[in-house]
Amino acid sequence: MEENTNTPSNFIRDIIDKDLEEGKHNGRVHTRFPPEPNGYLHIGHAKSICLNFGIAKDYNGLCNLRFDDTNPEKEEVEYVDSIEEDIRWLGFDWEDRMYFASDYFGRLYDFAVQLIKESTAYVDSSSAEEIKNNRGTPTEPGNESPFRNRTVEENLKLFEEMKEGKYEDGAHVLRAKIDMASPNMHMRDPVMYRIKRAEHHNTGNEWCIYPMYDYAHPISDWIEHITHSICTLEFEIHRPLYDWFLIELHLEDRPQQIEFARLGLNYTVMSKRKLLQLVKEGYVAGWDDPRMPTLSGLRRRGYTPESIRNFSERVGVAKRDAVTDYALLEHSIREDLNIRASRVMAVLKPLKIVITNYPDDKVEQLETDNNPEDTSAGKRTIPFSKNIFIEQDDFREVPPKKFHRLYPGNEVRLKSAYIIKCNDVIKNENGEITELHCTYDPATKSGAGDSRSVKGTIHWVSEPHAVKAEVRLYDRLFTAEDPEADDTKDFKEFINPHSLDIMSDCLVEPGLADAKPGDKFQFIRQGYFCVDPLSTEGKLVFNRTVALRDSWARIEKKGK
Repeated sequence: MEENTNTPSNFIRDIIDKDLEEGKHNGRVHTRFPPEPNGYLHIGHAKSICLNFGIAKDYNGLCNLRFDDTNPEKEEVEYVDSIEEDIRWLGFDWEDRMYFASDYFGRLYDFAVQLIKESTAYVDSSSAEEIKNNRGTPTEPGNESPFRNRTVEENLKLFEEMKEGKYEDGAHVLRAKIDMASPNMHMRDPVMYRIKRAEHHNTGNEWCIYPMYDYAHPISDWIEHITHSICTLEFEIHRPLYDWFLIELHLEDRPQQIEFARLGLNYTVMSKRKLLQLVKEGYVAGWDDPRMPTLSGLRRRGYTPESIRNFSERVGVAKRDAVTDYALLEHSIREDLNIRASRVMAVLKPLKIVITNYPDDKVEQLETDNNPEDTSAGKRTIPFSKNIFIEQDDFREVPPKKFHRLYPGNEVRLKSAYIIKCNDVIKNENGEITELHCTYDPATKSGAGDSRSVKGTIHWVSEPHAVKAEVRLYDRLFTAEDPEADDTKDFKEFINPHSLDIMSDCLVEPGLADAKPGDKFQFIRQGYFCVDPLSTEGKLVFNRTVALRDSWARIEKKGK
């Protein structure tokens, strides 16, 4: 089995290469992606998905999808379904290898019985508070439970009765008998099973005792013949316990746990608990809100699977945690959409222009490029008429220095159309500008070989042909680079009040009337946008995926 040499090496691949050279696991490479179905996947999970499925592909191996569903109180079928959808959207396929840790509850119970029989597990009747108080501290050993030396027969009887539902929640737990003086707190007789009367999304009410993650995970890996159990760095301290269970159960061809640095991203939070808080408290409109770092949110915002995979590759695989700049994620989607997105014209804050010397009833069909980055994308025609709309920001009655757009007496080129000159500014009784009167130069039709040039080019839409649209300008959800840095403040205090601005009176060119949810475009001079799933036949809704450039970098530089 040979690695794909086009893929950059990293320390995980180095470990796998060495294992293959030594004939470990009979030359197999078998990974897994093991999410807990207690929330939607986020951009951090994407890195793990790409890593696990990518390694399996490059080594001609296998990658499983396994749901580590050992906590029924927080897990739901909705989350299972969303995880499947997200992984498929990213472009990965587990084929027929989708499993649940709950599929192994029977075998996990039998393995626990084996440990009890070998006197390496015992039923503890201490309360949760007593167990916590007796664990000790990182610098002081813990105290052994008074129930630690129960007989094998008593432990077997109690554990079976726990399974049969004879005790209330919290009455007993099953613990591994390891070392209460271990410098690793996770090795101080960790809990393996607890009583929890809760309906499970997969097993219903079949069980009233549930295994802990640290016990179920290594055994599930072994059952599935995983060779390399790749996880994030916070599980490094759990590795001795991972190995302990496999060794004490005398399991052969054991998987190896390897830790890598998780993905940290500034201007956001990655904790599923905090993301759920944002959803439940109404700070966002669901897990797929385009401001969320969830894959469903990014998808709805207009991110492509290619951009997420490229971003994950750019971040790379490291041994130390680090924070990645949000701008790198935005760069990845700009780079991708620059190639694939059609250029269209949209006016977000319309200002009417009457071209006074243009014939009243004349409509021209002008030719323009669909995508200058992709010649195969061809051209399209757009209608031009006497009355058009431009952006309000493209006009100044009193222009600042180096303002190369429209102002009284100045000329600009209309994109793919003509050069126009502003002659009159029309205002209402409140002194507000309602429209501009301009003249056009017929000899300056774009593409007709005209020799005149002006400094400014602006976009526009024809008034009688324009299509109304709602445009949602999404931005970063938090104003602080690290919303969790200050322990004295609630992370929600840093929510960006302009993370969503809704513009309801926008106008787009007529070709967008038939746009479908998920379609992606570059609004010329505005940014990249996609059609939101909320769009209906009578109402177009566009989400801004990303601006054309990083405005935050300019803001931060200006602030300095």
